[in-house]
Order: sequence, then structure tokens, then C-alpha cells
Amino acid sequence: MPARASDPAPITFSADLSTIDDTTLVRLPKQASERLPSRGQVAVRTSLGAHDFETVVEPDGRGGHWIRVDDTLQRAADVGPGDTAELTLEVSRDWPEPDVPDDLAAALAKAPAKIHAVWEDITPMARWEWVRWVQATSNPETRQRRVEVSISKMDNGKRRPCCFDLSSCTDPNLSKSGKLRDVS
Repeated sequence: MPARASDPAPITFSADLSTIDDTTLVRLPKQASERLPSRGQVAVRTSLGAHDFETVVEPDGRGGHWIRVDDTLQRAADVGPGDTAELTLEVSRDWPEPDVPDDLAAALAKAPAKIHAVWEDITPMARWEWVRWVQATSNPETRQRRVEVSISKMDNGKRRPCCFDLSSCTDPNLSKSGKLRDVS
């Protein structure tokens, strides 16, 4: 999509790839993160070295952001933990579809047509919020309850989950108290 006059200018920066446990990521420098339009998730078109991709920049719970760099992306961009990479972000109006976790996907598949209609009618951004909310716990019982509550809320016409801080880091494997853990 060509840039529009109202689109923010591309954000270019250098950052180190680091790890938390088995996850490789790039934490955006403060100046880069401050240029994003939200303290929560932001859809972006990104270049890492010469490799272009679309993703959603995640909040770190401290007013900043980070990007997951999976093995496939590391190989494509020929980078790994400890390397410094050049990145360019362009805020995108078009959100990529989230990877819906198996438990939520199964519940949606079994749900009545009314819920399918809500899921299909909401924006990809709203679908990301549902996915984040379901995945924001490491407790299996809480997670199952969130799947059930998601279906119930959509059955009642709710288009977004409520009651969680969109600027917090919600990945239970990478965060502590809503904040991205320190990287190694």
C-alpha cells in the first residue's frame, strides 16, 4: 500500500537481538517506540535487513515495544541472538490475521453461527485482542475459562474483550507482572 500524506514517516533504527528463555526478540529503542501511535499493539510493515514482513509490535508494559524474531525470520534475515540488526517500521492500517490458538479455534468451530458472524465481522485488530486475552495466562484452568468467556461474550454481541491493560506485556512466558522480563 502506498504511503498517504497522513501516514507517519518510517521509523528506522538499529537494535540488538536478544533472548528470553527460548524466544528471540528485538526491543525497540525508546525513541523508536515513542514514534508509534499507541502504547499497545501496533500493526507494522517491517524490514529486518533486506527481509520484509508484516507483524504486530507488542507492548512491553513499560511504555515501549518489542518484536518477536522467530527461527524462520532469523534464517531469512541471516541474524541471531547477539547480532545488531537494522530495522525499518512503517505503521500499517491493515492488521495481519492473528494465529488463533487451537483451544480458541476449536471453541469457535463448535460455536453457533451467530458467534461465527461476530468473529468474521470484527476487525483483525479486535481478533488480536481476543487472542491476546486468552493467551495472557499460563494457568490452564484460567485459559479454558477465558475461551468459554470469549464465546459467551461474543454470543452477547461483544466485539472485544474488556478489563485488561492493552499496554501490558501479555505473553506469560516472557512477562512478569505485565512487564517484559529483562533480556539476556
